Amino acid sequence: MKRIIWAVVGIGVCLLAFRFGPFIPAYAQDADWQKVDETLGRKPAVSDDVRRFGFPRTDLSVTLDGVAIKPALALGGWIAFKPAHGGAMVMGDLVLLETEINPVMAKMIASGLEITAVHNHLLRASPATFYMHVAGHGDPVKLAAAIHDALAESKTPLTVTAPANPPPAIDLDTAKLDQIIGVKGQANGGVYQFNVKRRDPITEDGMLLTPVAAMGVAIAINFQPTGAGRAAITGDFVLTSDEVNQVILALRTHGIEVTALHSHMLDEQPRLFFMHFWANDDAVKLAEGLRAALDKTASTKS
Repeated sequence: MKRIIWAVVGIGVCLLAFRFGPFIPAYAQDADWQKVDETLGRKPAVSDDVRRFGFPRTDLSVTLDGVAIKPALALGGWIAFKPAHGGAMVMGDLVLLETEINPVMAKMIASGLEITAVHNHLLRASPATFYMHVAGHGDPVKLAAAIHDALAESKTPLTVTAPANPPPAIDLDTAKLDQIIGVKGQANGGVYQFNVKRRDPITEDGMLLTPVAAMGVAIAINFQPTGAGRAAITGDFVLTSDEVNQVILALRTHGIEVTALHSHMLDEQPRLFFMHFWANDDAVKLAEGLRAALDKTASTKS
């Protein structure tokens, strides 16, 4: 009898969703999101039920192989909030200097947040940058305050200032890049960015991580023009274990350096590995190499 009742309830919820839109937990409507925005000192990008806050390291001047790295290429820290378990799930990736890692980590731990990874993405960068992945659950305002206080231990800009100049035009054949990569890219701060979704659903702590780009589980590919049709590329492939070495071989065969291989989360399903890469060469040639690597993954084309 209980099963019948729950089946009826389930059908009713589905019908309501069809009629009025997806079911949104009461917390998502009641949370003081303005207070979260004020605490973090910026407005989020909102995708479905996820609010993602960017923390680019605009204060740093990082170079790699003679290329001045734009924040959107490899220095874009972020924190995302998603409704979960009567509160919020928070996940993020913070860009830190070596000297900032331990002070920020200490504050995170003291506030009850979890550290899920600390590692490099790039090689030979000056100054060297590191990436701290964090996670937590609870009241979104308290989580925001904990993140703000931890970032205050670094020199991450905590207030947003308008850029002095408009971002430079993307001096690349972006239509050709779109065609090769198989999805539509978008310009961001002088960098042309792609987010390629995997076909398999990804969960963390029992929660479906959607939208995948906002939650950091889409394959990210970034092109920064370096002149004469060339581009510096970096990003990360999101891979299952059986894809890792196939993608390494595809990238290396096409002259793209593999710079890191590691996890970002602790309890995701399926188990995922994140592979970072680097090259500076003809943009179309590099896109073809990246496409060869994407062909070794369970990724989608639009």
